[in-house]
Amino acid sequence: MEKPKVSPTTKIMATLFFTLLFISSAHSFYLPGVAPRNFQRRDPLNVKVNKLSSTKTQLPYDYYFLKYCKPKKILNSAENLGEVLRGDRIENSVYQFEMREDMPCKVACRVKLNAEATKNFREKIDDEYRVNLILDNLPVAVRRQRRDGSQSTTYDHGFRVGFKGNYQGSKEEKYFINNHLSFRVMYHKDPETDSARIVGFEVTPNSINHEYKEWDEKNPQLSTCNKDTKNLVQGTAVPQEVDKDKEVVFTYDVTFKESDIKWASRWDTYLLMNDDQIHWFSIINSLMIVLFLSGMVAMIMMRTLYRDIANYNQLETQDEAQEETGWKLVHGDVFRAPVNAGLLCVYIGTGVQIFGMTLVTMIFALLGFLSPSNRGGLMTAMVLLWVFMGLFAGYSSARLYKMFKGTEWKRNTLKTAFMFPGILFAIFFILNALIWGEQSSGAVPFGTMFALVFLWFGISVPLVFVGSYLGFKKPAIEDPVKTNKIPRQIPEQAWYMKPVFSILIGGILPFGAVFIELFFILTSIWLNQFYYIFGFLFIVFIILLITCAEITIVLCYFQLCSEDYNWWWRSYLTAGSSALYLFLYSIFYFFTKLEITKFVSGILYFGYMIIISYAFFVLTGTIGFYACFWFVRKIYSSVKID
Repeated sequence: MEKPKVSPTTKIMATLFFTLLFISSAHSFYLPGVAPRNFQRRDPLNVKVNKLSSTKTQLPYDYYFLKYCKPKKILNSAENLGEVLRGDRIENSVYQFEMREDMPCKVACRVKLNAEATKNFREKIDDEYRVNLILDNLPVAVRRQRRDGSQSTTYDHGFRVGFKGNYQGSKEEKYFINNHLSFRVMYHKDPETDSARIVGFEVTPNSINHEYKEWDEKNPQLSTCNKDTKNLVQGTAVPQEVDKDKEVVFTYDVTFKESDIKWASRWDTYLLMNDDQIHWFSIINSLMIVLFLSGMVAMIMMRTLYRDIANYNQLETQDEAQEETGWKLVHGDVFRAPVNAGLLCVYIGTGVQIFGMTLVTMIFALLGFLSPSNRGGLMTAMVLLWVFMGLFAGYSSARLYKMFKGTEWKRNTLKTAFMFPGILFAIFFILNALIWGEQSSGAVPFGTMFALVFLWFGISVPLVFVGSYLGFKKPAIEDPVKTNKIPRQIPEQAWYMKPVFSILIGGILPFGAVFIELFFILTSIWLNQFYYIFGFLFIVFIILLITCAEITIVLCYFQLCSEDYNWWWRSYLTAGSSALYLFLYSIFYFFTKLEITKFVSGILYFGYMIIISYAFFVLTGTIGFYACFWFVRKIYSSVKID
């Protein structure tokens, strides 16, 4: 029996799929700290430190940028690509204790502040920086009461470096540092083995001006750091002021508490700020828009188009045909290649690349590979998927370019491989230079930058060329009707059918379908919160696809009925204009939800929002184009044309 033949395209797609599956599974399951870890009593626990972060500046800093206690040797934990791009810098610390062994107040170190250290501490307190610590892959949380006065407890990520205030009736505001940390570790006990898993990590920061008679480096004895420390913390302790030549003694204590929370649910604490009811409202809002558009499309397809096609096919004489108006009259021009056809092919190829990356990322997220516990996993997956989806970018761009009878396929392929990534990389490089100038840990190191360039030039570009080669080997897509040599004159259009107006109108509904979910996404990016409801996001993404497709089909039909056959670019821009509303919404969000005052931070925000809006434009534009492409081919292949 003869074996079935497998095309080269199928082989490459299968290889790509299994490679991505391997990378994702390896990345998800073999990261340190992701798998559950059982601790026996008195097992050593080491708290790790992460970046200092602030929603006011959006500029992360290394923990040891401030004059905190340092271990004898600072060790960097292995970080993936996503963590580096996010500005995470995970290192060891002096905070050490033993599992299930409460520890009274312990001295970490004594530090004398010089002018520079004082200045840095005060700046970070002014900018409301928070310290992020990690224990067994759990970020530290700070309890706080809800502002609405309810009894339920919410959590903040990380604790503040310090605070400003008046002390003992002083008119001048002074700076105080949180130098005493009261850790609270929750654990879930296994009754059979007596081992336990850590399911919670909380801290209560305090400012205490520690007192001592004589400093003993090996065994320091403080009158404010003993078994009665907590009583002092609750009200009688004098806060530690931040000033030049001041001595700051850093201390901490630890308590352990058994919890009914299971290891699989330990991240729920960090995800309480998301309200499922609002997400459901977002889904219902989006579905109403989809139902409205679906009704219009159904009416066009089933009533108007069916009647049009029936009437056109019943025409017997040429005189009758000439009396007809509408979309059939432009059949000789509707498949005429547009102006800048090569650029359109490049954008379509890039849109397919972004679509493939987004779809596969969401599927992996739904399967649990990219949960918040897998720190940096989402960013890493997006970068790797973008690189490998270059194959589909080259293929789709080449197929369209060949249909337009293009001849310079190498130039088209180079533009597909370099134009969109080049624009993004240029903006990213400028923003990175600004971040580097602020001495922030958010600046991407040279080694990581080299790795990104290698992924682009070493993997993405060759895959674009492979995809382009496979696309050009395929026969050209044939038009259902012939194109006239002389273009038909387009009649004067009504004001509401002008390109600018119809394009701007077309972007409102796709944006309206996603703007509520967009609020949560922006909050997770710019307010240091976790986004984890990928099920809702996937539903909204599907709704976005349907909305973009339907609004483009509706407006394209009206355009063709007005005897305007220049639909190629307009179909792309109609759905893509939703990116304009996204950027306008980001401006509204900046002034209403964020407290950014620094110029560099503002440039950083709008720079990244330009990148996001540009990618959204390419994605939605491609969806609208393909929907319109299918619609136009469908209706013109359904009529009899001599």
